[in-house]
Amino acid sequence: MNLLSLYLNHPLTTATVEYALDITLSRGVENGYYGKNDLLHVVLTPFGVLTLIAEEKSQILAALSKLSISLDVEHLITQDYPIHIDPQLTTLFAVTNEAILLREGSMLTLNVIALAISQSVGLEHYEKRLNTLFSQSRRIVESIHTYSITQRSHLMQFAKRLALTRHDMVSNLLLLDKPNILWDNEEAESLYTRLAFVLELYDRHEIALSKLSQIKEDVMLVMDVINHKKSEFLEWIIIVLILIEIVMGIAEFIR
Repeated sequence: MNLLSLYLNHPLTTATVEYALDITLSRGVENGYYGKNDLLHVVLTPFGVLTLIAEEKSQILAALSKLSISLDVEHLITQDYPIHIDPQLTTLFAVTNEAILLREGSMLTLNVIALAISQSVGLEHYEKRLNTLFSQSRRIVESIHTYSITQRSHLMQFAKRLALTRHDMVSNLLLLDKPNILWDNEEAESLYTRLAFVLELYDRHEIALSKLSQIKEDVMLVMDVINHKKSEFLEWIIIVLILIEIVMGIAEFIR
């Protein structure tokens, strides 16, 4: 079997997927949806990743065509994985960087695989966003000596984007909590754990959070400088007002 997981630049509704692929989706994969027909196994996550599993790649490409999705789009984030069913496998599963081996396929097993690959794709999306924020943060720090009080609102907007990115990454990818579908199935949990290890989900998540913390420190540093400039500006205003009052007092005394 072949698996393709891709980040959707434009979110798809369940109705659109059901109509285009002639499939019925059910809720069940971490607030996402899954479904199956004779040709496809489909998983649609709440964080905008679509995963298609089929015997032939041509079936996946045909499904994408029906959904008006082109793989030729620039910067499209995708990951694919071959899945092999081997009844002679001595273990329930085996996962390498090249392929996933299963003794037998089931709806739960495919959903677990789709979830892990979807999280990897979603994480890659946030990694790219973080790289952009990190570059912007560096430029802000480099120009710290030119930042003025009037640019405070621009910095606040940047801080808002940063906070929303962190919130979305933690709440959407669900990497801090064990997926609900694993609680009652030890085999599914073992499969997910192995996939998460091979895909380095937790390590990549920690690195992303570390980058977020670094950007946050940069923003706080620039905010401190701006606040210091503002305090200094107010101090000079007070000094000028005092000087004006003194001059007016002297002028009044001379009269």
